Amino acid sequence: MSRPIQLNAENNQTKAPSSDGSTYGKIISVRGSVVDVWFDHDLPAIYSVLYAGVDRQVTIEVLTQLDEHSVRGIALNPTQGLARGMRIETEGKQLSVPVGKEIIGRMFDVFGKTIDHDPPLPDMAQRSIHQLPPPLSKRSTKSEIFLTGIKAIDVLIPLERGGKAGLFGGAGVGKTVLLTEMIHNMVGHSNGVSLFCGIGERCREGNELYHEMKDAGVLQHMVMMFGQMNEPPGARFRVGHAALTMAEYFRDDEHRDVLLLIDNIFRFIQAGMEVSGLLGQMPSRLGYQPTLATELSKLEERIANTDAGAITSIQAVYVPADDLTDPAAVHAFSHLSASIVLSRKKASEGLYPAIDLLQSNSKMATPGTIGDRHYALAQEIRRVLAQYEDLQDIIAMLGLEQLSAIDRDLVNRARRLERFLTQPFFTTEQFSGLTGRDVSLEEALRGCERILAGEFNDLPESAFYMVGTIDEVIKKAGSSGKSANLKSETAAKPAVAVDK
Repeated sequence: MSRPIQLNAENNQTKAPSSDGSTYGKIISVRGSVVDVWFDHDLPAIYSVLYAGVDRQVTIEVLTQLDEHSVRGIALNPTQGLARGMRIETEGKQLSVPVGKEIIGRMFDVFGKTIDHDPPLPDMAQRSIHQLPPPLSKRSTKSEIFLTGIKAIDVLIPLERGGKAGLFGGAGVGKTVLLTEMIHNMVGHSNGVSLFCGIGERCREGNELYHEMKDAGVLQHMVMMFGQMNEPPGARFRVGHAALTMAEYFRDDEHRDVLLLIDNIFRFIQAGMEVSGLLGQMPSRLGYQPTLATELSKLEERIANTDAGAITSIQAVYVPADDLTDPAAVHAFSHLSASIVLSRKKASEGLYPAIDLLQSNSKMATPGTIGDRHYALAQEIRRVLAQYEDLQDIIAMLGLEQLSAIDRDLVNRARRLERFLTQPFFTTEQFSGLTGRDVSLEEALRGCERILAGEFNDLPESAFYMVGTIDEVIKKAGSSGKSANLKSETAAKPAVAVDK
């Protein structure tokens, strides 16, 4: 490294700060996304942004100061066309994104530029993506429940307002639909704003999600930001911070609750691993960066419930090779307050939302937080569903008739509970033809209590499927019963002889 620095020092083509506040340096080496830059004067600070190339098309973020004259940074764009000796410009500022009400309904990249082909934004206030987590003195001291209007989540997996929930699910089990419904209900419950952050998303996924949100009518209440899979690791590593900066504006400046959806938090860790490797840092266990815990905490700790508002986050979590002891999974789990597991088996049975109620859990499900009545009811539901799960093999081999009367009664209640915890969504009305339902927590608890008490064992199971409250179940069963009686009466009438 000393030779190229010496050559550039001799040539001495760098300049002191100009009248517009910019400082100029020049490139001394380019190795993939890693760029080393020489400065004669005013070495840029860590996280400063450097610009290179025609029309400043390449953005470089300083991550290391090598000595008093040179810095090392990671390019957030492809580095094709960069060469030794090329001039670098910096204003000493950090990477920033626009904040304001005008960003709602738009889609951005990591630089805060719109990528949805709509008219450009007006000149707006910019905010650095590197912000400190809110201090403990500003954080809320009480635990509050974040109500979603979705029965299965509110009753059994209560989410924390200002907390972080992990969403585990493969393709085709209803993950996007569930996220879309939460965005829709967020607006109805708290006049909040939703923000979707795609880290390492495929172009197809981002395009499909954008149009699905638009068709569902929720795009005007949300902001979308994507760092695509084909972008350099530096851009994927910073897109989460950029999205959080926008979320913090709505929380701190407009005092609104924010629902932040991150897909996928593992790809943030993966991008950090690539950046660490490019910078030549010594790898840790399984090749992860030695700063894994710190980098993840810098992102996650900014998601918090303060006296101004709350950022509630739902994060898709990929578990490498299904190994829960993987360092990425261990560190991600330590930040989560709830886990929502989506089941392909439930989806194949048509039980939507396809949440595996026994695998999912929440740290908020304690008597001190949700109350004794709610806690006892949730535990009883889990017990009934767990016993039904144990009996399913016997039912498959011998049939329901071979069970004892007590077990048959338990199976009846469990099957009605499973169907009652399904729900028609607002965002799928155009596909299912069913009007969406937003069910209050009290109505959901009352329905579950009455089913567990065996009040509705004589009603058909179909009456519990895809309804909102328990009153709708009674109404649906009554209308189906009337139509069944009408059919039976029609069939029982004797044929009338016609006199010819």
